[in-house]
Amino acid sequence: MTDWQPTGEQSRAIYPHTEGFASHDGVQIFYEVYGRNGDEDETLIFVPGWMIVHSRMWKAQIAYFARSYRVIVYDPRGNGKSDHPHEASAYAEEANARDIGAVLDAAGIEQATLIGLSMGGARVLRYAADNPERVKGLVSIAPGTMLGEDRKSFRTIQERLFNLEGVADEQMPGINYFNAEAWRSNPRHLRSFLVAFFESFFEEHSTKLIEDGLGWALESDADALAASQLGLIAEDSDWHEICARVQCPTLVIHGTLDNIVRFPEGEAVAKELGTRLEVVESGHGLQARKPVQVNLAIREFLDPAFDRKPPLRTRRASGPKKALFISSPIGLGHAQRDIAIARELRQLVPGIEIDWLAQDPVTRVLASEGERLHPASRHLASESGHIEAESAEHDLHCFHAVRKMDEIMITNFMVFHDVMRDGDYDVVVGDESWEVDYYLHENPNEKRAPFVWLTDFVGYLPMEDGGDHEAFLTADYNDEMIGHIAAHPDVRDRAIFVGNPDDVVPERFGANLPMIREWTEAHYDFSGYITGFDPAKLGARDEMRNRFEYREDEKVCIVSVGGSGVGRALLEKVIAAYPEARRLDESLRMRVVAGPRIDPASLPQCEGLEILPYVHNLYEHLAVCDLAIVQGGLTTSMELTANQIPFLYFPLAHHFEQNFHVRHRLENYRAGRCMDFATSSSEDIARAVVQDLDRKVSYRPVETDGARRAAEYIVEVL
Repeated sequence: MTDWQPTGEQSRAIYPHTEGFASHDGVQIFYEVYGRNGDEDETLIFVPGWMIVHSRMWKAQIAYFARSYRVIVYDPRGNGKSDHPHEASAYAEEANARDIGAVLDAAGIEQATLIGLSMGGARVLRYAADNPERVKGLVSIAPGTMLGEDRKSFRTIQERLFNLEGVADEQMPGINYFNAEAWRSNPRHLRSFLVAFFESFFEEHSTKLIEDGLGWALESDADALAASQLGLIAEDSDWHEICARVQCPTLVIHGTLDNIVRFPEGEAVAKELGTRLEVVESGHGLQARKPVQVNLAIREFLDPAFDRKPPLRTRRASGPKKALFISSPIGLGHAQRDIAIARELRQLVPGIEIDWLAQDPVTRVLASEGERLHPASRHLASESGHIEAESAEHDLHCFHAVRKMDEIMITNFMVFHDVMRDGDYDVVVGDESWEVDYYLHENPNEKRAPFVWLTDFVGYLPMEDGGDHEAFLTADYNDEMIGHIAAHPDVRDRAIFVGNPDDVVPERFGANLPMIREWTEAHYDFSGYITGFDPAKLGARDEMRNRFEYREDEKVCIVSVGGSGVGRALLEKVIAAYPEARRLDESLRMRVVAGPRIDPASLPQCEGLEILPYVHNLYEHLAVCDLAIVQGGLTTSMELTANQIPFLYFPLAHHFEQNFHVRHRLENYRAGRCMDFATSSSEDIARAVVQDLDRKVSYRPVETDGARRAAEYIVEVL
């Protein structure tokens, strides 16, 4: 059995403006309210399923719909922050359905559209039948009703297994631990069941969702879970009669791969209601696994004017071309190289109009360069903020941080999707816009314009201390990406690797998967590296040093950690090293660049040390310094390589890109001195500074036409 671990708390794309408790039958039900809050605003209430999960199951829907509606979610009785009664009577389906009304009352809402999954999909039907005046419409997703014969047979088997006496054999498959006595007698039995349940809940390549489900389930307890199942088994409603009493507009959504509530049940409910069935190629957790299709189906149901599938725009024969650039906010290097590409593109395509869908800190660079920001950028959830929240002292488990950014990624893709529906773009350029690339491959029919993908690394790699489980997870992500490209090669009209073939790591995507370099050479074009500047055109070194007021008799060391706030620990350690380094070499002048997301005043102060905020075009200072100290990020280290400047670099612990991909490339260029943050004392850093201040370097030359080549590739798809 795979060694699944619960995800735990993670950054949200949006936070509630109101939260509270509704009381019903002596049970406290926790709820949250998001988005609009005016009296005239339409309300959506998302109803949870079986209490094995709670309100976070709707995280792929909340932020998207909160832009246009008041959104309410709540934890079911038995999980999350709601009460956890241990009596089966507390989990009667009538009581669960009436919780919807209790939450609406507590939030002061008279009428709402109800959206429910699984048992929640059945409860919204029951509540709408009993309270027609309070329900404007309902969406029933994978409804856990009892209309189909297959569903009734399945319930009979469940009941027999659940009530068996005696604990299941420990060698039995986990799903056979669907047994009240097993759950109560041994936490291992409960966990075995939960893992098997969520592995059945989702289809392949759903590792993060399985971890989410396990974590949510463990917020309940064995007694509450057993009591809730007893309440479900006791339920014996006439679903033909219930469906007949539903008066509001309805929509049914169901997955063809559903192993929990089989697809024929959704067909039966849609037929009974006389309504449309949205068919999704997915398992039971389709609101999480296929959120784009589910979100769009719900939006179409809510707004008749919403054109679900607008026609693809034809390429304009005359008039200016339009491009949308999406630049990853994880560091500032993407923005710098993308601006360089945009400059070249404007030379190749006179009059082209370029919009940027971007967020902080990229927006600061764009503002300095006079670029045009798309107004929808304000709706983007912060990726940089999430990465900073995931970091510790010079430690960022990059792979897991990206996995835990799934809520932010779907939110930002839905913003992009709206921009493309409303805009008129001839090309989209995505520089490591992972959410756009992933969800376009998951939903290729939603592509609205040619798509150019850029990246400077290919393939997730496991850290050694992650063991077999991390190796399994990274391979699974790589395998899904390879499958996406094979199944939908037309999603990426051009894939550009920012570098050269020998910059690709000589590693394998995973056991029984291709070699990364061979696969990349077959699926990418290579632009060469893109610095965004030509060192030969920066000007004479002496003139530039005079412009920056660097004296001839001083040796300038610049310390920079990029555009995120992750580098604080390194800045603090280097600042602590400064007095000793200055004692060893009195000509040392050190300038610490805190960047856009670290307040210089929050860093330790030291006499003679300069601490600066964000510095636009920092590469000009780096080009004429005598030494630099940086993290292991690619952009700054390659700028220093291009300018033949000695530098010390400290890859973040557990950051697979910096430790494998970037380090491999720097070793190719014979550039920089790699140091380990954890084992380097301030004294070690001071000595390294003094040793390298006068070091003569001879790095491999870095090409200067990368931006031009990338722009030429983009022009080809125009």
